[in-house]
Amino acid sequence: MEMEVSRPLRLRCSIQNYDWGKLGEDSRVARLFSRNSGVEIDPERPYAEFWMGTHESGPSFLVRGESGGPDSEPLTLRKWILENPDVLGEKVVERWGSELPFLFKVLSVAKALSIQAHPDKELAGMLHKMRPSIYKDPNQKPEMAIALTDFKALCGFVRIEELKDVLASVPEIVDLVGDEDASKVLNTKDQDGYVEVKPILQSIFTKIMSANKEAVSELVSKLKCRLNVENKIRKLTEKEQLVLLLEQQYPADVGVISAFFFNYVKLSPGEALYIGANEPHAYISGDCIECMATSDNVVRAGLTPKYRDVQTLCSMLTYKQGFPEILRGTTLNHYISRYTPPFDEFEVDRCSLSPEESLVLPAIPGPSIFVVVAGEGRMQMGSAVDEEMVMEGHVYFVPAHSEIGLTAGAAGSLQLYRAGVNGRVL
Repeated sequence: MEMEVSRPLRLRCSIQNYDWGKLGEDSRVARLFSRNSGVEIDPERPYAEFWMGTHESGPSFLVRGESGGPDSEPLTLRKWILENPDVLGEKVVERWGSELPFLFKVLSVAKALSIQAHPDKELAGMLHKMRPSIYKDPNQKPEMAIALTDFKALCGFVRIEELKDVLASVPEIVDLVGDEDASKVLNTKDQDGYVEVKPILQSIFTKIMSANKEAVSELVSKLKCRLNVENKIRKLTEKEQLVLLLEQQYPADVGVISAFFFNYVKLSPGEALYIGANEPHAYISGDCIECMATSDNVVRAGLTPKYRDVQTLCSMLTYKQGFPEILRGTTLNHYISRYTPPFDEFEVDRCSLSPEESLVLPAIPGPSIFVVVAGEGRMQMGSAVDEEMVMEGHVYFVPAHSEIGLTAGAAGSLQLYRAGVNGRVL
């Protein structure tokens, strides 16, 4: 049995058709899903997220042949791991029990996701107890996005200098928060530090996010008219252009105004952004690889038709200010770049092989999942005899302590992303 278990297992993965996803063939997610499952792409449907892992909301299944005869019930990866916890490796079982600690995804974003944050472990446990239908699990959800295309996002609060500029140049915000709070910000000194600025920022942000619908709707419409007029006399800033785009996507939404408070981050392919617990963010557009702790807890407060939990969001945020760190991947060798966020649950490798090049992925003491995003080739497992074709859309679960060889086909380069537990834990 030991030999059986240590082979990589091919997975059939799940999809989420959230309405912010890209439509039909335009969606990288749709193309991967179609190749992964053999299901045809519906040109009218949005394809937002491709999930690879064990979360109940989007389970992965062992491909038939791995999980028994043709008539057997499809076996989820989660159930299989619970029955074979050794595949996670000792360190992982010690720390997380027989649960895979990360969830791996591909996202195709056509319009902005909600302004949101993910709770830390303690808050997640509380929210899950209080509202299990909304907060599906008791886990924290730190995450990282690696850009596959140009990728745009809002993330974290802007520095105090930029916030002063916002209050000086966006009268609609001052209308909403009042002169007193606005002047508190304008009077803070750069050396005042986090402790002093946090309560002021929290107060202003909470006021905006909690404002009544009519006031928000009126101010968004005022803002839009003003920017459209000013656009005729001057070039709008990138943030102002973004705000007009958000207004088209989510008319009269408080998220349109609150966008001024956040850093506007633009990633080029290969750059990555990580987001800790209780940090506000919203992805805006593009395709990315995403990895996170195994959780689906999202506290939303703007740019969304879904349930908004404004009080929870405003009270949970850290209100740290400043531009987020951008990861560009550490080169491990000619083929592999590694993205290591400051979270124990995961890290991600990007592997790229030119036609007919070969690479050995060394055995590691923890589990991993890899997805082929382009090209095709062969995978060798254990003995040279034991090999199979891999191609775009294929996803594999690799048990701990398994070495794999990969060779790209002659026609084009082979590209894949592999998620595993953060090496510092193993």
